[in-house]
Amino acid sequence: MTRAWGRGVAWAFLALLYGCGEKPALQPERPRVMVQTVQSVPFAPKVEVTGDIQARVQTQLSFRVSGKIIQRMVDVGDRVSPRQVLARLDPKDLQTSVDSATAAVAAEQARVTQASLAFERQAKLLPKGYTSRSEYDSAQAALKSSQSALAAARAELANAREQLSYTDLIADAPGVITARQAEVGQVVQATQPMFSLARDGERDAVFNVYESLFLSPAGDAPITVRLLEDPSVTVEGRVREVTPTVSAQTGTLQVKVALAALPPRMRLGSVVSGALAAPAQPAMELPWSALTKDLHDPAVWRLDGDKVTLHKVTVGRYLTGKVVITEGLAPGDRVVVAGGQLLHPDMQVEVAQEAKP
Repeated sequence: MTRAWGRGVAWAFLALLYGCGEKPALQPERPRVMVQTVQSVPFAPKVEVTGDIQARVQTQLSFRVSGKIIQRMVDVGDRVSPRQVLARLDPKDLQTSVDSATAAVAAEQARVTQASLAFERQAKLLPKGYTSRSEYDSAQAALKSSQSALAAARAELANAREQLSYTDLIADAPGVITARQAEVGQVVQATQPMFSLARDGERDAVFNVYESLFLSPAGDAPITVRLLEDPSVTVEGRVREVTPTVSAQTGTLQVKVALAALPPRMRLGSVVSGALAAPAQPAMELPWSALTKDLHDPAVWRLDGDKVTLHKVTVGRYLTGKVVITEGLAPGDRVVVAGGQLLHPDMQVEVAQEAKP
C-alpha cells in the first residue's frame, strides 16, 4: 500500500512538472516601419534646356513666277540689304510675252489713230448734211472701242513687264541668309522657297521643352539666358510664345523667349541655355523609398490606424532622392517611407520612427 501510494505521488509530481514546462503561444511580431506625415508644398518644375538665338521675323523668300535659275548671288551666312538682287531666273519666255504685248499696243494704237481720223471726218460732214447720223454714231463707237482696246493692251504690257521684273529675286529687308533651298540650273515653281532670311531687329532664344512643363500658362518671371560656350555672357528675357501644338517628331513644345539687347558675343545662331519653370502647383514630396507599385501604377503604403493600405498616386516628377506626388494623397496622410518591402494590404504594423518631412 505504501509502495502504491509512493508511485502515485511520483506520477503526480511528474505531471505537475510537465504542466509547468508548457509555454504559452507567442503572438506574431508586427513589422516595424518608418512613416512620414504628408505636407503640401508649392512645386514649380524647373529644367535647364539648350536652344539657339533666332530672329523674331524670319521670311521665306521665293520667286513670284516659275522658271529656271540661271544665277545666284548670295549664300548661307551672307548679309543682304534691301532691294539687293539675290538670284535670277531665265527671262527668255517672259521677255517674249513683253515683246508680244508691245506689238499688241502698237497695233491698237494704229487702230485708234485710224478710228480717230474717221470720226473727225464724220464730225465735219454731219453739220453740212453730207453724212447720216448713224454713220457718225458708228464712227464714234469705233473710236471708243479702239481706245478701250488700246487701254487693255497697255495694261497687258504693264503686266508682262511686271512679270519680267519678277525674274529677279530681291530682298525686301536687311538681314542674314540662314538657309538655301534651290541651286543654279534648277527649275522652280512660283512661291517655292529659295532662301530663308533672318531679318535684322529683335531676337528670341528658342527652346524645345517637354509638354509637362507647360500644362499651365507660362509665368511672366524673367529668365536668364546664358551663352553655352561662356556662361558669364548673359541676357535677360521673358517667355513670349509657347506653341499650342506638340511636335510630332520630337514630342516637345517650342518656347520663344524675347530677349533684350544682345551682348556683343551673343549673335544670331549662338547656342544658349536657360532655366525654364512652370507656375507653382501644390504637391507632396516623398523619398524614393516610399514609392511602390499597384500592378502597373505607382502607389504608396498609407497608414490608417495601425494597418496599412496600398494607395495609388500620380507622380508629377522624379527628382534626385525623392518623388513629387501631385494626386492621390492629402495633407496629413501618414505614408510608409521605410520598411514597406514585405507589407501586404490590411497588415498591422508598428511605427518605429516618424520621419521628418
